[in-house]
Amino acid sequence: MALMDVMSPAEFRALTRPSSVWAVWVTAVNVALIAAGFALPALWHGAWAWILGSVLLGGRALALGILVHDTAHLTMFASRRMNEWMGTWVFGGLPNVAFQAYRRGHLAHHRHAGTEADADLAFVDTYPASAASLVRKCLRDVSGVNGVKQLFYQIKTFKWRAQRPFLAAHALLLSALWALGVPQVYACWWLGQIFVFPLVLRLRVMGEHGGVPDHFDADPRGNTGTTLAGPLARLLVGPNRVNFHLEHHLAAAVPSYRLPQMHKMLAERGYYAGWNCIMPSYGAVIRRCWARGATVPALAAKRRAQGSLSNMQ
Repeated sequence: MALMDVMSPAEFRALTRPSSVWAVWVTAVNVALIAAGFALPALWHGAWAWILGSVLLGGRALALGILVHDTAHLTMFASRRMNEWMGTWVFGGLPNVAFQAYRRGHLAHHRHAGTEADADLAFVDTYPASAASLVRKCLRDVSGVNGVKQLFYQIKTFKWRAQRPFLAAHALLLSALWALGVPQVYACWWLGQIFVFPLVLRLRVMGEHGGVPDHFDADPRGNTGTTLAGPLARLLVGPNRVNFHLEHHLAAAVPSYRLPQMHKMLAERGYYAGWNCIMPSYGAVIRRCWARGATVPALAAKRRAQGSLSNMQ
């Protein structure tokens, strides 16, 4: 059953129509949540406020990366120029995601999804994994080991010209916090990057392509998943509707704020019937990615991830 067998051309056009009003609203919500992450330790000085602020900011680092993703597809704003500018200077700055380089790599992932040529397979072909392997991966995340590795990679590959959005964003952020008399809470961003971001990124990646029925199925329902996340999971692991990843692979021209509508339409019309591609929660995703005693191929026989996300393995 093809996608256009279950929706009309008019419905598809409506789904793919970008809305700058929606884009501005999504941007405002993300900015407000980032401000809340810094406000917690600024207003309340206890350890709990720093922990909650760091957790919230670690989730927002992922959320900003997702907005880079959305603008890289030129689907968030109605204007191509606005997508490119916002993706480069606003969304990509704080998390240090270089827009053009990311766009090239991510569009290649879409072109090659379901084939051996998909470079992103290296992030997920270690799943399903044994319980011991999953625990080791998550411990490296929450202990800060993977976060520190990621920071060292960014330092090693730092280039002044390419990192101008990063430098500008962090200079503005630190200046604003200094003007408010709370420069110390700037550290919350880096605590979130080191101790929170690696884990929420891992869970997000697992939900998208980890433990799926067949990485080499040409049909996205076989090689990609959607996770029906609750409010807390949407805040931290599946921000900005990235949890509707199957729908995104079915039609990358659909803006993220219309993906829930697309999912509802396809589910009601039986498009997912007979497929194991929709998970009810990230707990179910973890169970899907857990081998449970099955034979797991040795890592040496698998792909090796390269670059900034090599710690995902």
